[in-house]
Amino acid sequence: MLNSNSEIIKDRGMDLKKLKAISLFSGAGGMDVGFEKAGVEVIWANEINKEAAETYKLNHPDTTLVNDDINNQISTLESFRGNVDLVFGGPPCQGFSVAGKMDPNDERSQLVWSFLDVVKVTQPRAFVLENVKALAKLEKWSEVRKRIFSVSQEMGYTCFPFLLNATEYGVPQKRERVFFIGIKNDLFFEEQINYYLQNNKIKAKTIKETLFDLGRAGTEKNPNTCTAKITFATNPIMRKTAYSGMYFNGQGRPINIDDYANTLPASMGGNKTPFIDEEYLYGDAHSNWVESYHKKLVDGYEPVFEEAPTRLRRLTIKEAARIQTFPENYIFYGSKGRVYTQIGNAVPCDLAYAVAKSVVKYLSQD
Repeated sequence: MLNSNSEIIKDRGMDLKKLKAISLFSGAGGMDVGFEKAGVEVIWANEINKEAAETYKLNHPDTTLVNDDINNQISTLESFRGNVDLVFGGPPCQGFSVAGKMDPNDERSQLVWSFLDVVKVTQPRAFVLENVKALAKLEKWSEVRKRIFSVSQEMGYTCFPFLLNATEYGVPQKRERVFFIGIKNDLFFEEQINYYLQNNKIKAKTIKETLFDLGRAGTEKNPNTCTAKITFATNPIMRKTAYSGMYFNGQGRPINIDDYANTLPASMGGNKTPFIDEEYLYGDAHSNWVESYHKKLVDGYEPVFEEAPTRLRRLTIKEAARIQTFPENYIFYGSKGRVYTQIGNAVPCDLAYAVAKSVVKYLSQD
């Protein structure tokens, strides 16, 4: 996990000239945190959401951030042609995600092409386009993948997809993402990038190891509690484990403290926020209440509609940010709900760092 903004700027393992980059669909800046830590200087960034843009500016004051629709800015970016090494970003993924409607006509799905339009006008040495696993794997999106490759080739880039699991790069979250990496006038970089990515792997800590030192919700190190009630589902959907069925109302799911969290969604906030057993995480309880409750259901217990014990409570903003590996002193702007959304939308910082470090090392080997 990144511990301070000073760590973002300097990676002692790499004594390289800083590459200059443009950041697109920057959100709160999670991907930028990773790229900056890898030694990249982000000189221009773009984010359409006002609150996320404010968060970005608070934490990346040296970067020019434009709060606007990227399609309004493409023509102005021609001035960067020949002066930028990288373009990176994660176009909104709701149109491709299995968690969304998977609608090919979703306007947000078209922003992939806006990303590549920026690549076309700026002509960087390389680009990194992040998106959901579905875009890399599902047959439904095969034509989109082919078009990404063909458009890249027409611009002089060879592009390969790299499917990564965040848990293998220090992120305590089962979050799989694809990174389409394109490099100009280079047909043979896939094997070398894969080699670097393998070398950058680091086993993530469990949720308990990740969060334990924060202390209970509402304390000095762990403020901003989420008070949305947790109630029992009267018609639970049973599965083999306590973490894969639906035993509680709302979209928020329990987190296995002894393992990794499932993907933190952008829909977090209110009863869509995942929850934990606070007594098992921070207190003296020796067993997880959710697992005990699941066993009761398996044994035939019939639940009634009522609130769950108070030891079950929603993730705090601080906990969610730490699971996404944001720096400890990262500042978020906006209402509580908007901040949860910013955190859920972000590319985990440490995952972005592993990718950026691999690309930077490859581009700097000459």
